[in-house]
Amino acid sequence: MSITLNGQAYKLPEDVSTVQQLLEHLELSKRIVIVEVNKEIVQKDQYDRPIRERDQVEMIHFVGGG
Repeated sequence: MSITLNGQAYKLPEDVSTVQQLLEHLELSKRIVIVEVNKEIVQKDQYDRPIRERDQVEMIHFVGGG
């Protein structure tokens, strides 16, 4: 399945079909992340939301430092 991830074309592995699985695949599941699918913010308790062909996904995660 192909989606747009942060403005770039991205091919998902076959075993990734939800927001939660995408976060795990990108190794972001243990970070604070803002997720938007098709310009709609997805709350953490809704990460079981399916991702569909051609969805537009935006993710912002925070990086500490000084």
